[in-house]
Amino acid sequence: MSRTHSPRIEMLGIDASKAAAAEASIPEAFAELSVFRVLLHHPELAKAITGLLTTLLFRGSLDTRLRELVIMRIAWVTGSCYEWTQHWRVAIQLGVSEQDLLSVRDWKNAPSLGDAERAVLAATDDTLELGKVRNQTWSALEKQLGDGKELLELVACIGNWRLFSQLLQSLEIPLEDGVEAWPPDGVPSPAAS
Repeated sequence: MSRTHSPRIEMLGIDASKAAAAEASIPEAFAELSVFRVLLHHPELAKAITGLLTTLLFRGSLDTRLRELVIMRIAWVTGSCYEWTQHWRVAIQLGVSEQDLLSVRDWKNAPSLGDAERAVLAATDDTLELGKVRNQTWSALEKQLGDGKELLELVACIGNWRLFSQLLQSLEIPLEDGVEAWPPDGVPSPAAS
């Protein structure tokens, strides 16, 4: 699917985006993404966002499957087509099943999800609804993730991809050329309706 709209802030050309990324010590592969082609208008901000993003994606201790389910839940609830589409591909490459990815749409009734998945998805919903994790949900998280790095990382993960959803939608960031948008099964997000 080609871009159907322009972002609210014009995307840098690929060469300009790569040059800005190099100056800000941001991986070149990021510079090709539509979101960074907009963010790199503000290299310091892009660099700060990249620091958290790369920590969570490449140096984190939270199980990658759980992380991707959280991201997909945020994308679904907020109606972020870009986030859903990009992380659908990432999650599949990481070995998360299509069934599990689709289950985030109605995770409370998904028989394939276990206690850890339910705990992190409840924390995601709590945060989206209340801005924080409820005490009961936190207790379930402690049972599943322990009381250290993974809990901190989960909270940061939810916040980071909620931020990305907000950026993507507020700035009206289009998918990259040639990337087909969600939904592959024809069921749109309730937020996209």
